[in-house]
Amino acid sequence: MTLRITVFGENRHEKVDERVQELYPEGMHTTIAGALTSTLGALGEDVDVRVALLDDIEESLSEEVLANTDVLTWWGHMAHQDVPDEVAERVVRHVREGMGFLPLHSAHYSKPFRLLMGTTCNLLWRNDNDEERVWTVSGSHPIARGVPHPIVIPGQEMYGEMFDIPAPDEQVFISSFSGGEVFRSGCCFYRGKGRIFYFSPGDQEYPVYHQAEIQRVLANAALWARPQEDRERAAVKIANAPRDWFREGARTAEGEEITRVI
Repeated sequence: MTLRITVFGENRHEKVDERVQELYPEGMHTTIAGALTSTLGALGEDVDVRVALLDDIEESLSEEVLANTDVLTWWGHMAHQDVPDEVAERVVRHVREGMGFLPLHSAHYSKPFRLLMGTTCNLLWRNDNDEERVWTVSGSHPIARGVPHPIVIPGQEMYGEMFDIPAPDEQVFISSFSGGEVFRSGCCFYRGKGRIFYFSPGDQEYPVYHQAEIQRVLANAALWARPQEDRERAAVKIANAPRDWFREGARTAEGEEITRVI
Protein backbone atom coordinates (compact mmCIF):
# COMPACT_ATOMS: atom_id res chain seq x y z
CA MET A 1 0.00 0.00 0.00
CA THR A 2 1.30 3.44 -0.94
CA LEU A 3 2.60 5.50 1.98
CA ARG A 4 1.20 9.01 1.58
CA ILE A 5 3.43 11.68 3.14
CA THR A 6 2.84 15.43 3.35
CA VAL A 7 5.93 17.55 4.08
CA PHE A 8 5.01 20.88 5.66
CA GLY A 9 7.58 23.65 5.34
CA GLU A 10 7.36 27.14 6.73
CA ASN A 11 9.47 28.43 3.80
CA ARG A 12 10.34 31.74 5.43
CA HIS A 13 14.11 31.55 6.04
CA GLU A 14 14.59 30.42 2.43
CA LYS A 15 13.20 33.77 1.26
CA VAL A 16 15.41 36.07 3.33
CA ASP A 17 18.50 34.18 4.56
CA GLU A 18 21.43 33.80 2.14
CA ARG A 19 22.96 30.99 4.17
CA VAL A 20 19.76 28.96 4.00
CA GLN A 21 19.40 29.71 0.29
CA GLU A 22 22.93 28.38 -0.23
CA LEU A 23 22.28 25.17 1.70
CA TYR A 24 18.73 24.57 0.47
CA PRO A 25 18.34 26.43 -2.85
CA GLU A 26 14.95 24.79 -3.52
CA GLY A 27 13.82 25.02 0.10
CA MET A 28 14.28 22.75 3.10
CA HIS A 29 10.92 21.17 2.36
CA THR A 30 12.16 20.05 -1.07
CA THR A 31 15.26 18.43 0.44
CA ILE A 32 13.19 16.63 3.09
CA ALA A 33 10.62 15.48 0.54
CA GLY A 34 13.30 14.25 -1.83
CA ALA A 35 15.12 12.42 0.96
CA LEU A 36 11.96 10.63 2.03
CA THR A 37 11.16 9.65 -1.55
CA SER A 38 14.62 8.28 -2.32
CA THR A 39 15.34 6.63 1.04
CA LEU A 40 11.96 4.94 1.34
CA GLY A 41 12.18 3.91 -2.31
CA ALA A 42 15.56 2.29 -1.64
CA LEU A 43 13.91 0.38 1.21
CA GLY A 44 11.36 -1.00 -1.25
CA GLU A 45 8.47 1.20 -0.19
CA ASP A 46 5.90 2.71 -2.54
CA VAL A 47 5.55 6.36 -1.50
CA ASP A 48 3.68 9.47 -2.60
CA VAL A 49 5.26 12.61 -1.13
CA ARG A 50 3.70 16.04 -1.50
CA VAL A 51 4.70 19.45 -0.11
CA ALA A 52 2.55 21.90 1.86
CA LEU A 53 3.71 25.46 2.57
CA LEU A 54 2.66 28.15 5.01
CA ASP A 55 1.79 30.52 2.17
CA ASP A 56 -1.12 28.30 1.11
CA ILE A 57 -1.68 26.42 4.34
CA GLU A 58 -5.48 26.59 4.28
CA GLU A 59 -5.46 24.71 0.97
CA SER A 60 -2.35 22.57 1.35
CA LEU A 61 -3.40 21.30 4.80
CA SER A 62 -7.12 21.21 4.14
CA GLU A 63 -9.46 18.62 5.59
CA GLU A 64 -9.28 16.65 2.35
CA VAL A 65 -5.48 16.73 2.22
CA LEU A 66 -5.07 15.57 5.83
CA ALA A 67 -7.66 12.82 5.35
CA ASN A 68 -5.44 11.52 2.55
CA THR A 69 -2.17 11.90 4.46
CA ASP A 70 -0.68 8.94 6.33
CA VAL A 71 2.24 10.88 7.82
CA LEU A 72 2.72 14.64 8.17
CA THR A 73 6.21 16.07 8.74
CA TRP A 74 6.44 19.63 10.10
CA TRP A 75 9.29 22.14 10.01
CA GLY A 76 8.73 25.67 11.28
CA HIS A 77 10.73 28.29 13.16
CA MET A 78 10.12 31.99 12.67
CA ALA A 79 6.39 32.03 11.89
CA HIS A 80 4.69 29.64 14.31
CA GLN A 81 2.07 32.27 15.12
CA ASP A 82 1.16 32.62 11.43
CA VAL A 83 -0.31 29.12 11.44
CA PRO A 84 -4.09 29.58 11.89
CA ASP A 85 -5.46 28.05 15.07
CA GLU A 86 -8.08 26.14 13.11
CA VAL A 87 -5.40 24.48 10.97
CA ALA A 88 -3.40 23.49 14.06
CA GLU A 89 -6.53 22.04 15.66
CA ARG A 90 -7.32 20.20 12.41
CA VAL A 91 -3.87 18.62 12.42
CA VAL A 92 -4.25 17.59 16.07
CA ARG A 93 -7.62 15.97 15.38
CA HIS A 94 -6.21 13.95 12.50
CA VAL A 95 -3.26 12.82 14.62
CA ARG A 96 -5.65 11.59 17.31
CA GLU A 97 -7.62 9.75 14.62
CA GLY A 98 -4.52 7.93 13.40
CA MET A 99 -2.35 10.15 11.18
CA GLY A 100 1.38 10.00 11.92
CA PHE A 101 3.11 13.26 12.89
CA LEU A 102 6.84 14.05 12.68
CA PRO A 103 7.66 17.50 14.13
CA LEU A 104 11.26 18.40 13.28
CA HIS A 105 13.78 20.63 15.08
CA SER A 106 12.14 23.94 16.06
CA ALA A 107 8.69 22.47 15.42
CA HIS A 108 8.91 21.66 19.13
CA TYR A 109 7.34 25.10 19.42
CA SER A 110 4.74 24.64 16.68
CA LYS A 111 1.08 24.99 17.55
CA PRO A 112 0.14 21.35 16.78
CA PHE A 113 3.00 19.89 18.85
CA ARG A 114 2.32 22.11 21.85
CA LEU A 115 -1.38 21.23 21.73
CA LEU A 116 -0.54 17.53 21.60
CA MET A 117 1.99 17.79 24.44
CA GLY A 118 0.02 20.12 26.72
CA THR A 119 3.21 21.83 27.96
CA THR A 120 5.30 24.87 26.99
CA CYS A 121 7.81 22.71 25.04
CA ASN A 122 10.52 25.24 25.98
CA LEU A 123 14.17 24.19 25.90
CA LEU A 124 17.76 25.40 26.26
CA TRP A 125 19.48 26.49 23.04
CA ARG A 126 22.65 28.04 21.62
CA ASN A 127 23.51 28.57 17.96
CA ASP A 128 27.30 28.31 18.02
CA ASN A 129 28.24 25.56 15.53
CA ASP A 130 28.41 22.78 18.12
CA GLU A 131 29.18 19.20 17.16
CA GLU A 132 26.18 16.99 17.96
CA ARG A 133 26.32 13.24 18.56
CA VAL A 134 22.99 11.45 18.34
CA TRP A 135 23.13 8.32 20.49
CA THR A 136 20.73 5.40 20.07
CA VAL A 137 19.23 4.41 23.42
CA SER A 138 16.69 1.89 22.10
CA GLY A 139 18.44 -0.34 19.62
CA SER A 140 15.41 -2.56 19.09
CA HIS A 141 13.16 0.32 18.07
CA PRO A 142 12.14 0.37 14.37
CA ILE A 143 13.22 4.01 14.04
CA ALA A 144 16.80 3.00 14.94
CA ARG A 145 16.99 0.37 12.17
CA GLY A 146 20.09 0.83 10.01
CA VAL A 147 21.16 3.98 11.89
CA PRO A 148 24.81 4.33 12.99
CA HIS A 149 25.59 4.72 16.69
CA PRO A 150 26.21 7.56 17.13
CA ILE A 151 25.23 9.82 14.26
CA VAL A 152 27.83 12.60 14.16
CA ILE A 153 26.63 16.03 13.02
CA PRO A 154 29.70 18.27 12.55
CA GLY A 155 27.84 21.55 13.09
CA GLN A 156 24.43 22.18 14.58
CA GLU A 157 22.44 24.44 16.87
CA MET A 158 22.56 23.17 20.44
CA TYR A 159 19.31 22.06 22.04
CA GLY A 160 19.65 21.17 25.71
CA GLU A 161 17.76 20.11 28.80
CA MET A 162 15.55 21.00 30.41
CA PHE A 163 13.08 20.24 27.62
CA ASP A 164 9.57 20.92 28.93
CA ILE A 165 7.65 18.01 27.43
CA PRO A 166 5.76 15.10 29.01
CA ALA A 167 7.87 12.00 29.59
CA PRO A 168 8.14 10.33 26.16
CA ASP A 169 6.32 7.03 25.72
CA GLU A 170 9.49 5.74 24.04
CA GLN A 171 12.93 7.29 23.91
CA VAL A 172 14.92 6.37 20.79
CA PHE A 173 17.78 8.90 20.72
CA ILE A 174 19.56 11.32 23.03
CA SER A 175 22.13 13.85 21.89
CA SER A 176 25.31 15.23 23.40
CA PHE A 177 26.99 18.46 22.30
CA SER A 178 30.56 19.71 22.26
CA GLY A 179 29.56 22.32 24.84
CA GLY A 180 28.64 19.58 27.32
CA GLU A 181 24.84 19.64 27.10
CA VAL A 182 22.57 16.66 26.51
CA PHE A 183 19.10 16.54 24.96
CA ARG A 184 16.27 14.08 24.37
CA SER A 185 16.51 14.37 20.60
CA GLY A 186 14.34 11.45 19.44
CA CYS A 187 11.06 11.02 21.32
CA CYS A 188 7.95 8.92 20.59
CA PHE A 189 4.47 9.73 21.83
CA TYR A 190 1.06 8.14 21.37
CA ARG A 191 -2.03 10.33 21.21
CA GLY A 192 -5.35 8.60 20.54
CA LYS A 193 -4.65 6.34 17.57
CA GLY A 194 -1.82 8.53 16.31
CA ARG A 195 1.93 8.16 16.62
CA ILE A 196 4.27 11.13 17.02
CA PHE A 197 8.05 11.19 16.63
CA TYR A 198 9.87 14.40 17.55
CA PHE A 199 13.39 14.60 16.08
CA SER A 200 15.51 17.63 16.93
CA PRO A 201 18.49 17.74 14.48
CA GLY A 202 17.87 20.13 11.60
CA ASP A 203 18.58 23.84 12.13
CA GLN A 204 18.23 25.85 8.94
CA GLU A 205 21.80 27.20 9.05
CA TYR A 206 23.42 23.75 8.79
CA PRO A 207 23.24 21.04 6.07
CA VAL A 208 21.76 18.46 8.46
CA TYR A 209 18.99 17.23 6.15
CA HIS A 210 21.58 16.39 3.50
CA GLN A 211 23.11 13.74 5.78
CA ALA A 212 22.20 10.20 4.76
CA GLU A 213 21.96 9.06 8.40
CA ILE A 214 19.42 11.78 9.20
CA GLN A 215 17.45 10.89 6.08
CA ARG A 216 17.32 7.26 7.22
CA VAL A 217 15.92 8.29 10.60
CA LEU A 218 13.17 10.29 8.90
CA ALA A 219 12.32 7.39 6.60
CA ASN A 220 12.22 4.93 9.49
CA ALA A 221 10.06 7.32 11.48
CA ALA A 222 7.56 7.65 8.63
CA LEU A 223 7.23 3.87 8.44
CA TRP A 224 6.75 3.61 12.21
CA ALA A 225 4.22 6.46 12.40
CA ARG A 226 2.01 5.41 9.49
CA PRO A 227 -1.54 4.34 10.41
CA GLN A 228 -2.01 0.66 11.06
CA GLU A 229 -3.59 -0.94 8.00
CA ASP A 230 -6.07 -3.04 9.97
CA ARG A 231 -7.34 -0.13 12.08
CA GLU A 232 -10.03 2.37 11.17
CA ARG A 233 -8.79 5.94 10.76
CA ALA A 234 -11.25 7.59 13.12
CA ALA A 235 -11.55 8.89 16.65
CA VAL A 236 -11.81 6.32 19.42
CA LYS A 237 -15.52 5.69 19.88
CA ILE A 238 -16.99 6.44 23.30
CA ALA A 239 -20.75 6.04 23.71
CA ASN A 240 -23.52 5.13 26.11
CA ALA A 241 -23.20 1.46 27.07
CA PRO A 242 -26.31 -0.72 27.49
CA ARG A 243 -26.05 -3.59 29.96
CA ASP A 244 -24.09 -6.59 28.58
CA TRP A 245 -22.74 -4.51 25.68
CA PHE A 246 -19.48 -6.49 25.80
CA ARG A 247 -21.09 -9.89 25.20
CA GLU A 248 -21.16 -11.61 21.80
CA GLY A 249 -24.19 -10.64 19.74
CA ALA A 250 -25.08 -7.63 21.88
CA ARG A 251 -27.25 -5.04 20.14
CA THR A 252 -28.31 -1.48 20.74
CA ALA A 253 -31.90 -0.57 21.62
CA GLU A 254 -32.37 0.10 17.89
CA GLY A 255 -31.26 -3.43 17.07
CA GLU A 256 -27.83 -2.60 15.64
CA GLU A 257 -25.00 -4.96 16.47
CA ILE A 258 -22.47 -3.45 18.86
CA THR A 259 -18.87 -3.50 17.70
CA ARG A 260 -16.14 -3.85 20.32
CA VAL A 261 -13.29 -2.96 17.99
CA ILE A 262 -11.51 0.29 18.85
